[in-house]
Amino acid sequence: MSRLDASSLRSLQVGDELPPLVTEPITRLTLALYAGASGDHNPMHVDIDFARRAGAPDVFAHGMLGMAYLGRLLTSALPLSALRSFGVRFAAVTQVGDVLSCRAKVVERIAAESGPLLRLELSASDAQGEVKLSGDALIAID
Repeated sequence: MSRLDASSLRSLQVGDELPPLVTEPITRLTLALYAGASGDHNPMHVDIDFARRAGAPDVFAHGMLGMAYLGRLLTSALPLSALRSFGVRFAAVTQVGDVLSCRAKVVERIAAESGPLLRLELSASDAQGEVKLSGDALIAID
C-alpha cells in the first residue's frame, strides 16, 4: 500500500475509503509474538489449557493486536505526522484462524483552529462480517 501524498490527502471527501488492510489468519505464533512484543502475557491469549479452564474453547487474540492492525492501516496510508488521535472499542473476541479486514472511511471534514481535519471511522471485521473492533481517528490534512 502506498502512502497518500499531501495533495491526495487534501482531496479525500466524506465517503472515501483508505485501501483496506487484510491480515493473514491469526495463528498461535502470531499471539505468542505479540505477547512478547507487547509484554502482555495473559494466559488467555497463549495457554490453551488455561483458556479452557476459564471456560473458553481456545485462546483468543489480544484486543490490542486488532488495534495494532488498524494502526498499521493508518500509518501505511497516511503520513504519521497527520495522525492526531486514534481510538477503538472492542466489540467481539478475535479467534485463532480469523482473518481481519481493517477499513477506514472518511465520515466528516472538520474546520478546526489548528487546521482542517478528517474524521475516519475504523473497523476490523472477520470473514463473516462480525465487527471485532470499531473506532475512529482524526487526521490533519494541511
